[in-house]
Amino acid sequence: MSDISRRTLITRGLVAAGAGLSGLAAASRIADRYGLIPPDHGGVYGPGETLTYAVHRLLTRRSLAREFSRSEISTAPFANETGPKPEAFRRLEADGFKGWTLSVDGLVARPVSLSLADLKHLPVRHQITQVACEEGWSYVAEWIGTPLIEVLNAVGILPQARYVVYFSFERDWWESIDMADALHPQTLLTYAMNDGDLPVPFGGPLRLRVPRQLGYKSVKYVTRMTVTDDLTRFGKGLGSASPEGGYAWYAGI
Repeated sequence: MSDISRRTLITRGLVAAGAGLSGLAAASRIADRYGLIPPDHGGVYGPGETLTYAVHRLLTRRSLAREFSRSEISTAPFANETGPKPEAFRRLEADGFKGWTLSVDGLVARPVSLSLADLKHLPVRHQITQVACEEGWSYVAEWIGTPLIEVLNAVGILPQARYVVYFSFERDWWESIDMADALHPQTLLTYAMNDGDLPVPFGGPLRLRVPRQLGYKSVKYVTRMTVTDDLTRFGKGLGSASPEGGYAWYAGI
């Protein structure tokens, strides 16, 4: 997309938004022309979700989340509560997660199943970023892991790929991101935090960190990823479990 067309879309969208609900609908039509319609675009809040996603994507496609210094790491990070772990998870934990695997399938040339050891042989990135929760709390931590782009390059994503859907070991917990975030250098498959392995309360042994979005997009206990061009066949077709529960699919910050 040219710089002129980006400026045109943003200008038209903002002007249309100022015109009220009819303007939001007009902005949605413009976003549709550029393929920037989020999967949860229906319903009363749909036009607003569409405008938010489209403008964020055009303005922040290559932007970086803020990275902090080591002195700014939170001394007492908060691990939001998760449900009781099933027996299968506890068995894996007791064995040091040696049997933990991440499968990657869908629109890829080479579907794979990777162990934690496999992931640790891929390039490693350290980043100190903030987890910001929609409930108002936040903390800063150092996250260590494999950039998701390294895994996607290894499996060979196909040209029609538009989204990566990722699933937690915990039942019914799943999310998805578009390729702009999937290929972003700060999106990490993290297996370590601060000075050691990623603790279970914080998503260990494997968590996807998406620092440019609110915390609920950084799903804990990731076991499977599917690359796709169509989100309507997953769950209720809204893109992830978040909009099914009343949150937005795109949660950019």
